[in-house]
Amino acid sequence: MTDGPVLLLSCEHASNRIPDEYRHLFHGCGSLIASHRGYDPGALACARAIGRRLRAPLIAASCSRLLVDLNRSPGHPALFSALTRTLPRKEKDRVLTRYYHPHRARVERWVEARITAGHRVVHVAVHSFTPVLDGVTRKADIGLLYDPARRVEAALCQRWRAALQESGSGSLTVRRNYPYRGASDGLTRYLRTRFPASRYAGIELEINHGRLRGNADQEQLAATLAATLRQSLRK
Repeated sequence: MTDGPVLLLSCEHASNRIPDEYRHLFHGCGSLIASHRGYDPGALACARAIGRRLRAPLIAASCSRLLVDLNRSPGHPALFSALTRTLPRKEKDRVLTRYYHPHRARVERWVEARITAGHRVVHVAVHSFTPVLDGVTRKADIGLLYDPARRVEAALCQRWRAALQESGSGSLTVRRNYPYRGASDGLTRYLRTRFPASRYAGIELEINHGRLRGNADQEQLAATLAATLRQSLRK
């Protein structure tokens, strides 16, 4: 990574931990907490493995998205889940202060410091998605999300997709801006408002849960993702 931009990894849905003081709100919700609605299964392990291979820092969430969703903007209807949406305003502010703002601020400060030092930053936010949602099967193994209006992001994702398809892992189906749109609400979208396209590229990496079911699967996929990302950043 001596040539080209510096890389940062983040994982907004890394954990399904419910802090002790809020566990009473989730009584009887063990299955929900353990599901994809509580966190992104496999995302943290994959992000760590990519980070090790590329020697890139990782900033990861420490609480469940069911408490507060770190990948949603203030005021977004999904910022708080159905289980926390009715908390008093004061308590919501406390959750934001303790769990939401620190994570997002860490990411923003890291990016700002590198840009101020004269670097270009590529920020890859690692997520995973359930293979079937509301009865609809998602037809992809990997999704690369970006803002089509930002040419650097679009070009990077085009190169990364091509590298993945040429990597010898031919069974991977890789789609761009799927199963979500990269310009939709999220941390990368917010950071695009803070930093110019010439200095900041925000990509969301979405991985199908089916590709992350075992440690061997996670390690193998992480190795492929890291090698192809390295290749794509050098071009």
